[in-house]
Amino acid sequence: PRAIEVVRKTMGATDPAKAEPGTIRADFGLTIGRNLVHGSDGPETAAFEIPLFFREDEILSYTRDLDRWILDE
Repeated sequence: PRAIEVVRKTMGATDPAKAEPGTIRADFGLTIGRNLVHGSDGPETAAFEIPLFFREDEILSYTRDLDRWILDE
């Protein structure tokens, strides 16, 4: 749930100088152009960007049995 929001918060602002301490980019990033991590800002952007980095056969879908104990679905 809220994966995009949670992961982007963990990564920090794109500009490491503006990222909150404790985020990946604040702690380890040096410049905007050489980020250590990338995360799409929404499902539409992800749909465009995923094929830039992964082949179709590298993308997997699965259901974890554990999720029924973790998620309120």
